[in-house]
Amino acid sequence: MAVNESRRLFLRGGRAPASEWRPPWTTEAITDQCTRCEQCIDACPEDVLFRGDGGFPQIRFTGEGCTLCGECARACPESVFDLTREAFPWRAVIRDNCLAQANIHCQTCRDACEPAAIRFPPKLGHVAIPEVAEDDCTGCGACVAVCPEDAINLVTQEQREQTHA
Repeated sequence: MAVNESRRLFLRGGRAPASEWRPPWTTEAITDQCTRCEQCIDACPEDVLFRGDGGFPQIRFTGEGCTLCGECARACPESVFDLTREAFPWRAVIRDNCLAQANIHCQTCRDACEPAAIRFPPKLGHVAIPEVAEDDCTGCGACVAVCPEDAINLVTQEQREQTHA
């Protein structure tokens, strides 16, 4: 029986369907430019790219995340990737089911975050609570897979504004 990744991600916390998780340095227009040759998928040393909806490359954050090495872009024979643009449009957001918010010591996300965008400022009388520095977050997803409570979402600026409106 095949596993439906989109349904699984939705049921695990309302994340966007896999079709919205495009490779770094690409836009929504990927379906217009990509020939589905899979060269970017084969070139990815982290194995975060896979053949997704419609055969187009997609990214899933189940391992260590994307290191933004650029191998996918260099392997692509088309003009799908634009290294001059921001790699990902999303940033990490810590949800309420974070262990630290329940006063349980956990800093796994911080340890996985290479750009040090997740910080744990000390809090008197309570376990340190994570804070995401959006300017430092690359959206690489390294924090997502390691979180034992699945308490980290990757959301776009537009999605953040909708939740705070």
